[in-house]
Amino acid sequence: MNKLSIFVSVALLSGAAQAATTVKIATISPLSGSNSNMGLQVKNGAQLALNDMKADLAKAGLNVTLVAYDDQADPATGTAAARRAVADRAVLGVVGTLNSGVAIPASAAMAPSHLAMVSPLNVSAKVTDRGLKNVSRICARDDAQGPAAGDFVVNDLKAKKVYVLNDKTPYGQGLADQAEKQMKSKGATIVQSEGVAAEERDFTAIITKIQALKPDAIFFGGMYGQVGPFAKQLRDKGITTPIVGGDGYDSDDLIKLAGSGANNIYFTTIAPPVESVPAAKTAAANFRKTFNSDLQGFGVMSYDAARVLLTAILNAAKQNGNKAPSRTQVESAVRAGTYTNLLTGEVKFNGVGDRKLAKMYVINVKDGKRGLASTLNVTRN
Repeated sequence: MNKLSIFVSVALLSGAAQAATTVKIATISPLSGSNSNMGLQVKNGAQLALNDMKADLAKAGLNVTLVAYDDQADPATGTAAARRAVADRAVLGVVGTLNSGVAIPASAAMAPSHLAMVSPLNVSAKVTDRGLKNVSRICARDDAQGPAAGDFVVNDLKAKKVYVLNDKTPYGQGLADQAEKQMKSKGATIVQSEGVAAEERDFTAIITKIQALKPDAIFFGGMYGQVGPFAKQLRDKGITTPIVGGDGYDSDDLIKLAGSGANNIYFTTIAPPVESVPAAKTAAANFRKTFNSDLQGFGVMSYDAARVLLTAILNAAKQNGNKAPSRTQVESAVRAGTYTNLLTGEVKFNGVGDRKLAKMYVINVKDGKRGLASTLNVTRN
């Protein structure tokens, strides 16, 4: 090759590189603290989806990178992270958050700038019922999850007396309220219903009341970081009563924290066990290779949420004359799209951003091991 050819080749390569527009997506989730195991699944699941779609994005002239914000499962910190994402004009959308209590103020902070948020995991009805155009979610809501858990307590566990706890967060209290309402409608008696601060780890007083009231089941709306120690302290007192909750239990760390108490625990979850999703086999292998850890259900949901967001960015770019789209165009594209090639099946959104057909899973923990009890379809019009 002569010098002129080399010069032309370099110039062409340089021009191709300059033609690609660099944009970003962000994740907002707890990367430190007691919920960091789940939060890392959100971050890494999104990154894996981006890795898998890099080639398609590049063909559209988009060089997409991911920036991860740590919300520490704290509403104020999460809202500050949302404002940082808004301030970075290269960010076209957000995958997150983990906690509904963070999602509600964070999404409100992003709404005026039309920064789309695709939620993989937030179940509080308030997340979408506010009617914000920038918020869509791919999981079932707690007004479906709570009743499903309540039905399980009464129909499957045959419980007639139930002790109800919640962690005083929008997630835990909302879930417990819905479950309690369903259990009452099925004829169960609620022997006690109370809240306990999410930071509390000493359950001596509560366990004393449980010993006295002798419920057939305990429903605890909370997160694994708190429920694990509760289960251990309960079992250490010789109390084998079933503990039932929601997807906040859905972490391998629940079993670690519960130790010998990791038995007779049940939870509904919006995130599938990886082994129950045939389409996730390749993703799980790539996740292990990339992050040196195992893909979990929350990572599966985050992977799909990121694919929805990235596909919407591609769709918006095509509608924008194959140029990088605006945030408003991405916001509209997210809500209008039909998404296939996802691990959990097709996604379409209704008018407020809820997934029209979602799934819910009931998991049991027995002798420190998890198993799938059943799968439920949840439909919203």
